[in-house]
Amino acid sequence: MNQNKIQNLIKDLLLEIGEDPSREGLINTPKRVAKAYEFLCSGYKINIREVLNNAIFSEKYDEMVLVKNIDFYSLCEHHLLPFYGKVHVAYIPNGKIVGLSKIPRIAEIFARRLQVQERMTQQIADTLNKFLEPRGVAVVSEAYHMCMMMRGVEKQNSSATASAMIGVFKEDEKTRNEFLNLIKMEKV
Repeated sequence: MNQNKIQNLIKDLLLEIGEDPSREGLINTPKRVAKAYEFLCSGYKINIREVLNNAIFSEKYDEMVLVKNIDFYSLCEHHLLPFYGKVHVAYIPNGKIVGLSKIPRIAEIFARRLQVQERMTQQIADTLNKFLEPRGVAVVSEAYHMCMMMRGVEKQNSSATASAMIGVFKEDEKTRNEFLNLIKMEKV
C-alpha cells in the first residue's frame, strides 16, 4: 500500500468536502487515515496457508466443534463505512481438526478486506471446508452496518444476519438446528 499516495488522496478529499487540510486538527489526518486503511485492509496480505501452518491435526473426533461470538470489524465495499458484529463458526470433523485459535484468525483475515457480510460469511465457511474436508461447516454472522445506521435509512437498531451451511449442516435439519440452538446459548 502506497502510504504517500493515500495521504495525497485524503488531502484532496478534505479539500473536496470543504475542509482545510492545513488546519491544526487535520494536519496529520492524511497520515493517520493511510495507516488506518493499511490495518483495516490487512487481510489482503495474509496467506491463509501460512496461518494454518502446523495447526491441522489428525483426530478421530466426530462431533461438532463450535467457536462462537468471534468479534469482527470490516469495511463495507459499497460505502467504505464500518460494519461490525459477531461470527459463529462450527464444523464436524472428518479425521482432521484445526487449532481453535485459527478459526477467529480466518474470520479476521476476511473481515480485514473491503467486504459484504454475505461474502465474508461464505469465505470463512469455504476456507474451513477446503482445508479440513469436514463432514460439514456452518457459519452465521450478525452485524451492524454503519451504512444503514448513520446514512441511508438511518435505522440504528437494525442488524443483519447471514449464514453459510455446507455438507451435513445444509443437508441435515437436526444438525443445523443443534448449531443454531448452541449459538443462542448464553456464555458459560
